[in-house]
Amino acid sequence: MTRLMLLALTIFFVAPPAYAQQSGQLPQVPEAIQDLVDRGAQIRYLGKKYGMDGWITIFQGQEQYYYVTPDGQGFVMGVLFDGDGTMATIDQVRDLQKTGDGDILDFLTADRPPEEQTQSVTETAQDFEFQTPAQRMFADVELSNWVAIGSSNAPVIYSFIDPQCPHCHEFIKDLKTDYIDKGLIQVRMIPVGFRDDTLAQAAFLLAAPDAQDRWFKHLEGDESALPVKNDISTQGIQKNLAMMQAWKFNVTPLTVYKSRSGEIKIIRGRAQNIPGVLADLPS
Repeated sequence: MTRLMLLALTIFFVAPPAYAQQSGQLPQVPEAIQDLVDRGAQIRYLGKKYGMDGWITIFQGQEQYYYVTPDGQGFVMGVLFDGDGTMATIDQVRDLQKTGDGDILDFLTADRPPEEQTQSVTETAQDFEFQTPAQRMFADVELSNWVAIGSSNAPVIYSFIDPQCPHCHEFIKDLKTDYIDKGLIQVRMIPVGFRDDTLAQAAFLLAAPDAQDRWFKHLEGDESALPVKNDISTQGIQKNLAMMQAWKFNVTPLTVYKSRSGEIKIIRGRAQNIPGVLADLPS
């Protein structure tokens, strides 16, 4: 009898979807995976393996693998192995590429010899095996809806910011002249809003193509930089708020970063020792 193993980080339960598959019709995507797609993730169907429908998503340069349970009531996130320890997910990725629908996976294989083409999948398996709750929290933060302030080549911190939070304003002002403007740090601001007006401003900031300029104008008192009345969907901000609630984050600003030693650190409120934070970041 064939045996299988699934290296999984988290088990999710979802309402039973309609999985009666018609000819040529893909199975229904679970709502939690669809949320990623709504946030801009690419997705491809990997096919059915051991009775489970497999999916790959790629969001902000990171791939994740999902397998829906045969009854359609839940799914697991991880890499699938068969009974002899062979990574079945790799075979599914290769099959997807052979169909000509593998453009989503170009970054996995571009300019790499065959023996390295599945390296990313293997690393994903290793990541699942060793992730701690803090690492899972940081992965959620990385996948949040954020806007980058500062140089793309600088060390990164993530900060939950409310557009009307005075402590948030002072925190960014602390960073701007001596750190952001000098290319020493990048702040990936995760906009949130706890009232209708700040929710609307946060949504506008997230959608703005010139978010950095508008944010700094907002700090200078330009009321038109982040208009309260706009027609921007707040869905992305609501998801940021849901993540805050899930991890019991209850203050802004709240900053999360990975230190040079790999430790996940949280600063609640306005950081008091910015030079210390900078020294703690990977170079």
